[in-house]
Amino acid sequence: MVLLLLVDLDADLAALRPLGGFFLLRTGAAPRSSLPTLAQVYDIEKKDVYGNSITFRVQKTRDALRAPEPRIAASVAQQGLAARLWSAALGCAVLYGRIPDLDARLVRWDADGSAPDDLWLTEVRPLPGDAATLAEAVLEGHLEPLAAALRTRYRVATGLLRGNAASALAGAARQLEGWARAHGRSDAAARTRALTAELFTHPLLTGTGTLTGTAFRRRSCCLYYRVPGGGVCGDCCFARPPRSSPGAASG
Repeated sequence: MVLLLLVDLDADLAALRPLGGFFLLRTGAAPRSSLPTLAQVYDIEKKDVYGNSITFRVQKTRDALRAPEPRIAASVAQQGLAARLWSAALGCAVLYGRIPDLDARLVRWDADGSAPDDLWLTEVRPLPGDAATLAEAVLEGHLEPLAAALRTRYRVATGLLRGNAASALAGAARQLEGWARAHGRSDAAARTRALTAELFTHPLLTGTGTLTGTAFRRRSCCLYYRVPGGGVCGDCCFARPPRSSPGAASG
């Protein structure tokens, strides 16, 4: 039996600091009170400091990648936010045994920011760190309303977005497991793998791909291969960038 070495959930989520910026979640008041909550962001009819944060982030991503169509940038932007949310939540579940309440009304987002200064949790309320709570907090509380907004505005396929959510989770798990093994934390590595495996049994992730440990091969494509100079990702369903049938496996 592996003994879990857990610490108490603190107001600063300090245990996440050794994991690197992508896992960090700022807490307390956001640097600008005008920054919208993610609950406001997912309501695409509402205006915020960026006009509309989702539209702003997708355009920013499109400009950075020189993506030929908006839905490619929408896919990449969604996967980036999904990875941030999964990383912070999974990191807390593994190192604390609990997670902070990630209610979308408590998380403010700077669509022009980068990790770790893009997300601010205004109040730390402890919740259980089990897979069911993780799924409810991240998948149901964030990634499904985000996906609904992206489908409405950019017509991105549901299967693609769920594949992105799965890929982001697996990526966070690989990083966390790698850190745990490098620092002699076999307990954290084992908990990472167990939580990730259980999360992949959730109906929203089942069928998105094949998980082996924390290695993942997805059944859809995030469309990154279509950006200039882009190739296929390490977990892509394609072995090489397709030359034809541009819609193949995108959903």
